[in-house]
Amino acid sequence: MKTDSNMILVVEDLVKYYGAGENLVRAVDHTNLEIERGRFTAIVGRSGSGKSTLLHLIGGLDRPDEGKIWIEGKDIFALKDDQLAKFRRKKIGFIFQDFNLIPSLNVWENIVLPLGLDNRKVRKNDVAEVLEKIGLADKIESMPNALSGGQKQRTAIARALVTRPAMILADEPTGNLDSQTELEVISLLKSCVKDFGQTLVMITHDETIAQMADRVIEIADGKAVNC
Repeated sequence: MKTDSNMILVVEDLVKYYGAGENLVRAVDHTNLEIERGRFTAIVGRSGSGKSTLLHLIGGLDRPDEGKIWIEGKDIFALKDDQLAKFRRKKIGFIFQDFNLIPSLNVWENIVLPLGLDNRKVRKNDVAEVLEKIGLADKIESMPNALSGGQKQRTAIARALVTRPAMILADEPTGNLDSQTELEVISLLKSCVKDFGQTLVMITHDETIAQMADRVIEIADGKAVNC
């Protein structure tokens, strides 16, 4: 497939169903979309519309029933599971609502964990740059249970950024934060991906956050609309 070099992500006729008969759920139903490199795209939609399923498919965390996804021109579902896992670690950073920090590891250890999983050398200056940008330089020895919600999410953001992935996928990353901290975290995330030349795709139900995006894609009944 020929893809526009400006498009980091191309989704073609993507399908993911669950159940059967009367219990059939069309979580993603023949969805098509393209996302430009270096932009902040918000994906919005009602609960149960298929937003999270779509994001998990884009990130290679699940495989579709039909359809294809290209990331930087690579057909990710043509890869075997181990190849896909390696591609995912190098090209995609994930940020989740519940932070997913390892409670027995301090801030520094949580942030550099993806590098170790990929047998990549920890470049302390690169990590320090992310920590400074994210505002955690003085918290590297702190354990997760000693952090505020905002600090935990900043740690999760730093962990996603440190491998310098091409694309950051965020699933309701501010859902557990108060409104003031929410805006601070989103502004910080936007600034970081801009400075590091990355692409941000975020699921959100928050209209204020959606308005901060460069582009908004609405998901309804498993399909992308207004995209």
